[in-house]
Amino acid sequence: MLLENALQTENQRLRDQLQTLLAEARLNEQKMHRFDQLERCLIRTRSLAELIQILLCDFKTAFDHDAVTLLLIDPEYEIARILEEEKGGDAKMAGLVLLESSFVLTNLYGDNLRPFLGAFDAGRHSAILDSSSCGCVSVAFLPLLSQGELIGSLNIGSRKVERFATGSGTDFLERLAAIFAICLENALNHERLKLMGLTDPLTGVNNRRYFESRCLEEITHAQRHGLPLACMFLDVDKFKRINDTFGHQAGDEVLRNVAKLIKVQLRAGDVMARYGGEEFVVLLPQAAIPPACDIAERIRATMSSYSFQSLSGESIQVTISIGVSMLIADSAERDVSTLAEKFVGSADEALHQAKRDGRNRVVCKVD
Repeated sequence: MLLENALQTENQRLRDQLQTLLAEARLNEQKMHRFDQLERCLIRTRSLAELIQILLCDFKTAFDHDAVTLLLIDPEYEIARILEEEKGGDAKMAGLVLLESSFVLTNLYGDNLRPFLGAFDAGRHSAILDSSSCGCVSVAFLPLLSQGELIGSLNIGSRKVERFATGSGTDFLERLAAIFAICLENALNHERLKLMGLTDPLTGVNNRRYFESRCLEEITHAQRHGLPLACMFLDVDKFKRINDTFGHQAGDEVLRNVAKLIKVQLRAGDVMARYGGEEFVVLLPQAAIPPACDIAERIRATMSSYSFQSLSGESIQVTISIGVSMLIADSAERDVSTLAEKFVGSADEALHQAKRDGRNRVVCKVD
């Protein structure tokens, strides 16, 4: 009888153990399925903003994390510029931090570049994950690597002490971090290839091809929502004389500086491009003629007072003429390409008027 009871007890213990193992296997299978779905989403997308959003939002929701943040090293502001372009002027995303250097992350990971799992330490980890906003007590920090170099960190927080206990397995998380790092590099390379075809190599601003595409988009948006849209055409005065007097290298340097001086006066959502030669063009969304002309006048005044230097140190006086036009909101023309041609052409006509009137001036054309 005692032996029978002992056998029954042992059988029950084994059944319980088997049920526990089966439950864990089912949970792991479900987890693997969720990871697989997440990885497929990451691999499919080429948009940098969408890629980051999947990691910060979908990953957090699918695995019931209390906090997820992403730190990316961006010393050249490349990621910031791409996000600004994709999101229409604002690179900020909740949970994303762009770092100018790797200092914070090298202090965290040291030389081994291995994941960290354990208790949240306010003294060491506050710069990585703000525990005060989520009440996290255990954390997982996963280094993101590209060709062995640290490019960022995926950071996860939990209110459960046991969720990321020291010594826990990290296979799934390390795989996710590796896949995200590859997808991130692919997205950046994709954007770099696009920029090569849409960026002026001399000045670094957008080229005419890019401008013409964006112009159609901005006109469509302005017409649909009844918003103002202004266009500026800018031309460096007597640029041929600069080339003839100081040489083409000096002329190139002048154009690079002109592009910088124009750009610094523009708003975040404005679209600037080198149209050709010494001509630049700017779209000013949601800007009526008075503010658009104010911006143009600031650009003209800044250029006139700026001290340009030749390669030999000689001072070069540079002025700029600017024509400004306004999109006709109630135009009967419905073909966007034709409307864009007239819109930009009107700014070009205003520019030629500024040239005829003596250069170094702004002419605003309102049809």
